[in-house]
Amino acid sequence: MKVCKFGGTSVASAEQIRKVVDIVVSDPSRKIVVVSAPGKRFSEDIKVTDLLIDLADTSLAGKDPTDALHNVVERYQQIAEGLDLDSGIAQIIEQDLIRRLKKDQSDEILYIDSLKAAGEDNNAKLIAAYFQHIGIDAEYVNPREGGLLVNLRPERVRALPEGNEKLCTLRDKKGIVVFPGFFGYTEDGTLRTFNRGGSDITGALLAAATNAELYENFTDVDCVFSANPTVIENPQAIDTMTYREMRELAYAGFTVFHEEALVPAFRHKIPVCIKNTNNPSAPGTMIVRNRDHALQSVVGIAADNGFSTLFVDKYLMNLEIGFGRHLLQILEEEEIPYEHTPSGIDNLSVIIRSEHLTDEKEARIINRIETELHPDDVHFQHDYSMVVLVGEGMRHTRGLAARAASAIARTGANIEMINQGSSEVSLVFGIQEKDENLVLRELYQEFFTEVPAH
Repeated sequence: MKVCKFGGTSVASAEQIRKVVDIVVSDPSRKIVVVSAPGKRFSEDIKVTDLLIDLADTSLAGKDPTDALHNVVERYQQIAEGLDLDSGIAQIIEQDLIRRLKKDQSDEILYIDSLKAAGEDNNAKLIAAYFQHIGIDAEYVNPREGGLLVNLRPERVRALPEGNEKLCTLRDKKGIVVFPGFFGYTEDGTLRTFNRGGSDITGALLAAATNAELYENFTDVDCVFSANPTVIENPQAIDTMTYREMRELAYAGFTVFHEEALVPAFRHKIPVCIKNTNNPSAPGTMIVRNRDHALQSVVGIAADNGFSTLFVDKYLMNLEIGFGRHLLQILEEEEIPYEHTPSGIDNLSVIIRSEHLTDEKEARIINRIETELHPDDVHFQHDYSMVVLVGEGMRHTRGLAARAASAIARTGANIEMINQGSSEVSLVFGIQEKDENLVLRELYQEFFTEVPAH
């Protein structure tokens, strides 16, 4: 039994949904289908999720939501008409949206969650209706009925294992199960959404709970590539990679698969295959527990920008018990997560995603560090990129860090930070954001072409 998930571009139009149905019915083991909200049909298009956020914002601002509601309903009407479905399905969707608009607005986050989730929820209803329309036994299952339990606010949303027993029964249903991605329900019936890309998480949770033999994640690319194809021309395809390698690459900017979705697959040893809805015969990329890393030490290179560094220097810092804990506690109390903490004897840097910072928070943090920790110097620096080399075989390859540093030096870029985790699956270089693409291209030349450019 396979669980397959289809992303936003895969279900953006009637034409794409027909492809999805053809893929599902071509393999009888494809039993559970997880769907996203309709994505972009063309580059300038607007995702339904973004239309729904606009609808929620309009309503919360006390403005007339009629036009914003029409924009959402119209997208579903176009899909329904393209699939030759009865107009009743569009009316059901419109009534569902009106019901959500009338909900209590006292908690704005939960109100927006409810409307955002309407994208996946109503697309699942529509796709299940199309299966039935062409004579295929299929059933829409709402996450609350299906058993996808999540925790209460204010903690970051995560699935609770208490729902797994009920989710497991999905595999026993007679026909195809069409299940909306992206959201679940607390025990008291409150709807909460996962982060963007959360339909990947839903698919992985269902694959794990039902003990599927394979979790297929259909998107709009043939496979995972060794580097960003918008920066590197014709990058090498990755046939097989490990969960850990995918996790590192997803963290560092590979958007093809949500990094949190790997957790249930990893824990239950469910292999994942990334495939293309528009080219389903392509083998895709398999994500598994182990691979023969002797074949290739570096499997991929990724880069992500939008980082800031908190730099703290104090003579004899290494002798001061609790200094690091106290510093990180200040960040915790400001509700700021951190990414890396490279350090020297007398200095410590904390790498933070800039989106978590404001001018006010920076000023408060610096003031507290000066007052409580008495450093010789403390300041923030901005506009950093993190370039990450990933591969299970890196720990067994001598001179790899030197090769990478030499490649970066050839570009003229300065290495601001180097960090390697204890697992040695990734090697991270902090550079100036302006040098990101140049460095990425040179590293690709070094590790993925037969004759490195010198």
